[in-house]
Amino acid sequence: MALVAEHVKRGKAGDTPTGDARRDRWRKHRVTRRAQFVEAALSALDEHGPDLAMEDVAVAAGVTKPVLYRHFADKADLYVALGQRGTEMLFSRLVPAINAELAPVPRIRTALDAFFGVIEEHPNLYRLLARGSFAEKPVDADVVAEDKELIATALTALLGDYMRMFGMDSGAAEPWAYGIVGMVQNTGEWWLDRRSMSRESVVEYLTQLIWAAIDGLARQQGITIDPNQPLEANRVVLLHAKEESDAG
Repeated sequence: MALVAEHVKRGKAGDTPTGDARRDRWRKHRVTRRAQFVEAALSALDEHGPDLAMEDVAVAAGVTKPVLYRHFADKADLYVALGQRGTEMLFSRLVPAINAELAPVPRIRTALDAFFGVIEEHPNLYRLLARGSFAEKPVDADVVAEDKELIATALTALLGDYMRMFGMDSGAAEPWAYGIVGMVQNTGEWWLDRRSMSRESVVEYLTQLIWAAIDGLARQQGITIDPNQPLEANRVVLLHAKEESDAG
């Protein structure tokens, strides 16, 4: 039986209705304004890079810094909000790609292209989150590591389902999943820095590497999988993201 695909965004406890209409309208307004400021921060990141200042974000949003600080406690608070937005963008593309009812190789290629598409469009956001600090303000949250854990856990379940379906030992699913996620992440960081090949090329190379490993292990067990033929059962992943408290 296939799992049900689900993407749960990092939410805010303050988004929950209180029953007080006036207070709820104010909360909704604050959530909307924070979202607008996060989009402004993304624009500022594109222009100034990961060392941008709160002043840069305020200018991009067309407000003063005091207005910005009404909605974000400090730089770390904005960093976490950017991380939430980054996760939302990544998962909104990655989950449908991973769960596409495609043959194995096109499915792998589509998922990889979703990841590389996001980091190509927002390279400075990825650099900021991977670095784990916003200007001089360090933060405890490690958004990239959290997302890596979520994806690897989901991929473990997905690979395990398929291995059991083919009568294989599913014990290898977890190290495989973490190995794949680590390889893709490290390759993505290398590619952002070097850009020595096109996105299409790096995606294709990784697709062939990942498929070669899967195909090789399957053949050792006497199993032949057609890389261009959809599998009889379409297993899908379940991705849950942690909830964050509302800072304001």
